[in-house]
Order: sequence, then C-alpha cells, then structure tokens
Amino acid sequence: MTDASPLLQPLRLGAVDLPNRVVMAPLTRSRAHHATLAVTDMTAEYYRQRASAGLIISEASQISQQGQGYVWTPGVYTPQQVAGWRKVVEAVHAAGGRIAIQLWHVGRISHVDLQPGGAAPVAPSAIRAKSQVMLETGFVEVSAPRALETDEIAGVVADYRHAARNAREAGFDAIEIHGANGYLIDQFMRDGTNKRSDAYGGSLDNRLRFALEVVEAVAREWSPDRLGFRIAPVSPANDCQDSDPQTTFGRLAEKLSERKLAFLHVVEGATGGPRDIAPFDYLALRRAFAGAYVANNGYTQALAEEAIATGRADAVAFGRPFISNPDLVERFARDAPLAEADRATFYGGGAKGYIDYPTLAG
Repeated sequence: MTDASPLLQPLRLGAVDLPNRVVMAPLTRSRAHHATLAVTDMTAEYYRQRASAGLIISEASQISQQGQGYVWTPGVYTPQQVAGWRKVVEAVHAAGGRIAIQLWHVGRISHVDLQPGGAAPVAPSAIRAKSQVMLETGFVEVSAPRALETDEIAGVVADYRHAARNAREAGFDAIEIHGANGYLIDQFMRDGTNKRSDAYGGSLDNRLRFALEVVEAVAREWSPDRLGFRIAPVSPANDCQDSDPQTTFGRLAEKLSERKLAFLHVVEGATGGPRDIAPFDYLALRRAFAGAYVANNGYTQALAEEAIATGRADAVAFGRPFISNPDLVERFARDAPLAEADRATFYGGGAKGYIDYPTLAG
C-alpha cells in the first residue's frame, strides 16, 4: 500500500480531524481494577501503543453499576474512573492520537451478581436472553430481567448524560453511543425484545424513543459533531431480533442524521462473524445518514480500501487485528503481515496478550 491508499487519507469526522481512516473498534478486554472498575496505567499503555489509528474508540464503558454485564469492565460514573480515563486520554494525545469513549448499558445482558444489591437486570420487557456473561468464576447464563417502569427511564437517560459529562472532563475527543449487539438501547429498538405498551413500545417511533432521548441528553453535554452511534442491524448477538431491520435502522439513521451526529458506526453482518448472515442494504443507511459512515466487521485491508475508494464507507473500523498489531496502520502502509492474536488472553489477565505484542520496529 502506498501513501495514496484510501485508508491513509485524512478525514474530517465531525469536529475531529483524523490523519487516516483506520479506526480502532471497541474491544472489551476486562482489565479494569477489580474493586473500582477504573482503568489502570496498563490500560493507558495499551491505548498509547495504538495511537496511530485515525481514531481509537475505547472499549465499552458502563454508565452506571446497573449498566454492567461482565466482570472487570470499566465504568465512567465515579471520580476514580474518570481519573483513570484521563490518564488514558493524556497518553493517547501525547502519542499524537485521538480517542473516543463508547458509552454502554447492557440492559438484560447481565447477572444478579453484578447488579446493585443483587437486583435483577433491567430491560424494556421481562424477556430473558439466551446468552452468557462473564463472572470471576467464568461464563454463566444471564439472569432473568425485569421491565423498566416508565418513570425509571428518565433516570437511565440521566445516567448517560452524567457519563457524557464525565467523559468530557476526562478529555476525550468524542463519544460513541453503543446501540448495537443486543444491549439496552438495541433491546428498546427491536420488536423482538420490546413488548412494551407505553410511549417506549409498540410503534417504531416509540421503540426508537429511548435511543433518541439518550442522543439528545448526551448532545446537551457535547456538540453533536463529536458524537457517533453504533448499530448492528442484522447481528443476532445476545439473542436480539427484529422483524424488519431495514425499516427499523433506516428510520434510526434518518433520525440521527436530523440530529447532525458526526458518524454512524455499522457492524455489517453478525458481530465477529459472517457478513452475509442476512440480506440488508447498507448503502441505504449510508444515503439516509448525512454524517460519516464507519464500516465494521470482517474487513481486510483490500476490502477496506475498496469500500473507501468506491464511496461505500468513509472509514473502516478494525477490531481483533488491533489486539495483536498495535502498529496496524504502519503494517497496512508497508503491506506487512499481521500477527495472530492469542484468544486465551482476550478477556481478563495482565500484560500478557495485552501490551506485549511487538511492533514492526520492535
């Protein structure tokens, strides 16, 4: 690949200037401090090593204790957590990088052992998912959820706003709202998981109401040109289905465009799996959304270059390749081979499989 490669061209992503179009996708690594759920100095080093990405999108970070679904995932709702993230941001900025934080509430994809007071996880409807979460003892079935009361929803929206304020204080360049992979926002949007009869259920506009209230709350803390939204329209992740994803997510893209968000981050196909799991017109999403389109899922260097060159995407997000290739951008630029990741060290643990992958220079 030469400097003329589409992947190496700069991009104005809302209010943020990117030096290239290689985005580091959010990757859960479960290495936050066991007691405080704050990221550590080791996390700062991990992201610093990957600062050559055009934009880093951090691992998903829960907006409250209620929003947690897996052990050792970081939060962004306490002063200690904000202080930890500030060190990460400073390390990335010192290395010349740009970083966004992904805000997360898992909804029903949780376990009573992770919830405040051992309470049931919350969801739009009391439908238990066929899915698993990780506890200190390993992977277990999710707990049965309870449906959020209508008058509770405003409090969850307020938690998103509080987390957004904390992210701004930590110095992040942007925010991505996690609306994918069967977590709480996704659960509200899809008719397979939302069986409510109040203002947040039934019609499509009602099912999108929670997502848009979250966007508007976050936008009261950050300008929309520093906000992105992640979706996975046909992914079956965490047992989340919709009878008409083309209509559901097409309408969502229109609504997000009206609110002038900077980017739409789209997992094309099954999260971490095949791209052709179900028919879907992703170009229709691109046409419906006026901001930048960030494509994701199973892209090789060649596929990414083609997507950008043909205008199907403005940038491409890479996940697992960044785990074992901290200098992924340089490897793309030099057409160098990619190192394989050690799957056994993906979740939890220490430096091994986290900050010890060598660069080409190393």
